[in-house]
Amino acid sequence: MKFDYNEEQQLLADSVRRFVAQDYSFEARRKIVASRDGCSAPVWATIADLGLLGLPFPSAAGGFGGGAVDLMSAMEAFGDALVVEPYLSTVMAAQFVARAGSAAQKERVLPAVIEGRLRMAFAQGERDARYDLSQVNVTADGSSVSGEKLAVMHAPVADELVVSARSPSGIGLYLVDAKSAGVSMRSSRTLDEMPIADVTFKSAPATPIGARDGLALIEEVVDFATALVCAEAVGAMKYANDATLEYIKARKQFGVPIGSFQALQHRMVDMVISYEQAKSMASLACAKVDSERDPAERRRVVSAAKIKIADASRHVSQESVQLHGGMGMSDELKVSHTFRRLTAIARQFGDADHHLARFAR
Repeated sequence: MKFDYNEEQQLLADSVRRFVAQDYSFEARRKIVASRDGCSAPVWATIADLGLLGLPFPSAAGGFGGGAVDLMSAMEAFGDALVVEPYLSTVMAAQFVARAGSAAQKERVLPAVIEGRLRMAFAQGERDARYDLSQVNVTADGSSVSGEKLAVMHAPVADELVVSARSPSGIGLYLVDAKSAGVSMRSSRTLDEMPIADVTFKSAPATPIGARDGLALIEEVVDFATALVCAEAVGAMKYANDATLEYIKARKQFGVPIGSFQALQHRMVDMVISYEQAKSMASLACAKVDSERDPAERRRVVSAAKIKIADASRHVSQESVQLHGGMGMSDELKVSHTFRRLTAIARQFGDADHHLARFAR
């Protein structure tokens, strides 16, 4: 099958690549990561100006009505550049409002997200839950939520949170102002330098989102985000492959480039094969979350893609570091940060073992 972009998608891909090449060099990223927030307001404004925040939302809200396939090029570019801004976190959280929110919620939240005025995060993980989306112990009484969510990605920089909580009627989703009374955070950074926080809610004011089955909606949106993070991994793998190939062509041993050694050529070819397989599976996953109406089939394909992405991420990231030698783990080299990001992606929204079990079911 051909997985090339159509003309409009290619134009978007080119504009995003120009943006990251001009404004998001590795040195620029290091300065952003070293800042207090770990994110850049000017970069966020540029992402909004490019229309990337409006791409997956309906035209009625000011968006472009796109899907995961339309976001693939942006996610690949973000993976290549190791973008730390809360793009996926915001798009993911806003999807709950777009798919199940009231008219008033959509009118308030979606235009603000599209214009870059509102950053969001999805608070789901809890103690001992691992990747089980049905394990929700935070409680809701209709107008407030109480409990604790762990490792909420980009919570420290979010203006609003979407929180899963359990009420007498089952699992539901709630909008919570991240700065409101009753919300406290213990902030830190992940292995791949993303802002993260454990969030405690003490009768924090909350507004219910829609009347859909909460667990089914969570699974639907998490699958959407999983497909996108697979596309992000593809971009990171491409950079790792390109950087490694360039290095083994330039590095000399015994008077010749180490890329002339047949054993290293074989390893490089295996990395390229892993990348190509991952790219095709990411494309399939994005297409399925956009078009598949059978939840079981959607889950099956997304899990199959995540299994392949996790395996390919491990293979490509480890080989890229090993072929660079000891310098491959140095903080000054971008490939070491790509290694960290791919290691994190392999576990984000479920590791290979979790998705293998879900695929088998």
